[in-house]
Amino acid sequence: MMIGALLFSLNTPAWAADEVNVTTGGTMAGKPLALHGFDPVAYFVGGKPIEGTPQFAAVYEGATYYFSSEANQKAFEAAPSKYAPQFGGFCAFGVALGKKFDGNPQVFLVRDGKLYLNLAPPIAQKFGEDVPGNISKAEANWKKIKSKAAASL
Repeated sequence: MMIGALLFSLNTPAWAADEVNVTTGGTMAGKPLALHGFDPVAYFVGGKPIEGTPQFAAVYEGATYYFSSEANQKAFEAAPSKYAPQFGGFCAFGVALGKKFDGNPQVFLVRDGKLYLNLAPPIAQKFGEDVPGNISKAEANWKKIKSKAAASL
C-alpha cells in the first residue's frame, strides 16, 4: 500500500470490470490507484519504474496515477494517453490471449513510445518472442474485452 493513501473497502476485485487495472481501495483523489502507484512518466524519462507519491497525483480514465515529481505529473496531465500503460495496465501477453491479468509495474517494455506491462518475467519473455504479433493480437482482443470483468474471461 502507498503511504498516505486513503484506503476504503470496495466490493470489487483488484482487476475491475472497467478499462483500467486498479488496486482495490481508493486514494485521496477518490479514485482507485492505477499502476500500483508507480509513476508512468518515469518509464519514458528514466527508463525504469519509480514509485510515485500521493503528493503528485492525477486522475485519468477513472483511476488515480501517482508521480515521483511535479514535472512528471504535469507531463502526464498534458498528454495522459502518451504515458498511460497500454491495455489499461493489464498484462499485455494476457490481453493477447484474451484475458485480463495483473500488470506488474516492475515487468515492463517501452516499445514505439508505448508502455506495456506483463505479469511476471517468464510471461514477458513469451511476449518478447513476438512483440509485434503479440501487440497486434492484444490490440484486437482489447476491443472485445476492454469493458469486461476479468473474472468473466
